[in-house]
Amino acid sequence: MAECKSLELHIAMFPWFATGHMTPFLHLSNEIAKRGHKITFILPKKAQIQLQHLNLHPNFITFHPLTIPHVDGLPLGAETASDISISLVHLLAIAMDRTREQVENILRAKTPDMVFYDNAHWIPEITKQLGIKSICYNVVSAASLAIAMVPTRNVPKDRAITKEELKQLPVGYPSSTIVLHSHEVDSLSFISLPFGDGITFYDRVTTAMKESDVISIRTCQEMEGQLCDYVGNQFGKSVLLTGPVLPEPSKSPSKGMWATWLDGFEPGSMVFCAFGSQIILEKKQFQELLLGFELIGLPFLIALKPPMECATVEEALPNGFKERVKERGRVFGGWVEQPLILSHPSIGCFVSHCGFGSMWESLMSNCQIVLVPHLGDQILNTRLLVEEMKVAVEVEREECGWFSRKNLSKAIKSVMDKDNEVGIMVKKNHAKWKEILASPNFMSGYMDKFVQNLQDLVLVNKKA
Repeated sequence: MAECKSLELHIAMFPWFATGHMTPFLHLSNEIAKRGHKITFILPKKAQIQLQHLNLHPNFITFHPLTIPHVDGLPLGAETASDISISLVHLLAIAMDRTREQVENILRAKTPDMVFYDNAHWIPEITKQLGIKSICYNVVSAASLAIAMVPTRNVPKDRAITKEELKQLPVGYPSSTIVLHSHEVDSLSFISLPFGDGITFYDRVTTAMKESDVISIRTCQEMEGQLCDYVGNQFGKSVLLTGPVLPEPSKSPSKGMWATWLDGFEPGSMVFCAFGSQIILEKKQFQELLLGFELIGLPFLIALKPPMECATVEEALPNGFKERVKERGRVFGGWVEQPLILSHPSIGCFVSHCGFGSMWESLMSNCQIVLVPHLGDQILNTRLLVEEMKVAVEVEREECGWFSRKNLSKAIKSVMDKDNEVGIMVKKNHAKWKEILASPNFMSGYMDKFVQNLQDLVLVNKKA
């Protein structure tokens, strides 16, 4: 054991070119580097500039930028998912695949002990030749992997997956409470669509897991233990869990651009809304959301990208909206430091798309949680929080998939009203889960065990 503990690792990281993937890979890198191990982080040039400030251990973590080739149909200079609309993501996958030679050259030159990757399903083909271990690290929930990946495994490759097939839970799936509505089934059908040249999203992700030496998931046994076991059994692989891998909360008061304005409101009185870096609403739905916030009568901060066909959020504001809400509400179209805002005393509710990173951040906050999922994995994360853990409320949607101002304000009011039974229940359950996640040594315990498992893996490889 002593020999293994002293083994210094060199790990290469190659995440999918999206903020929601690169950031958790970097958080993981920070935790591994903190324990004295070396990281080569492979990413697009533009992303290096955006993520540099999150590298807490530059002596151990080295960024290695890639030149992203242009693909017809992508905007010039597009390098990450934040640069494009969701409809063009399959072209970005082609661009990523065309960096294969660059990535292989880096791995040959750097000779790491192992490579962490997610959507680059071809990494194991390289690592097997080089005698390097491959770790398929999934930064989505185990629920997403289990329900969205496995049901399609027997579908012939020459036809699309039907809605009826997507509605069927896989045999042996450990949860009976997750039910998909018709508009949600449509959201999950993306897994059968092209994601790269001649490959579907489903084939890409399942191949990435199937060909890896080890599967790893950014989750914990306490929340998704059965689902993690299920994924491992389906692929016949060890599944290593990292825990939530969240950066340590700031010990100093919020000094962000919103701090002075937020300071002017009562503790726990404000509602904060953010849908991540990729969600772009249609203009009418964007305006409906704003009118829903106006209805609640509480102070609010909304951080969303400008809606479709609008260059700024200002030009999309409903008529008279700004004059009516005055100083109690602000709408911002740029990037915000979400963890800092959530930690501000005035924030009492977080309205989120339930991306996996935002899910963990909401659980670690003191805020009530209201969810408006948009994409497949967000829907499944929402089911986990609303139906399994009972720590959040979901905004009810129309059959067409849209949500009304009335249903949005109803959901927010249900958790912000101190006497509401639903609000009392989810707050109590949330407090229990936060106590578990924030307990001393919970996250560090997961990470210590995880790094030990990596060392064992490399040691066995060296002896083989």
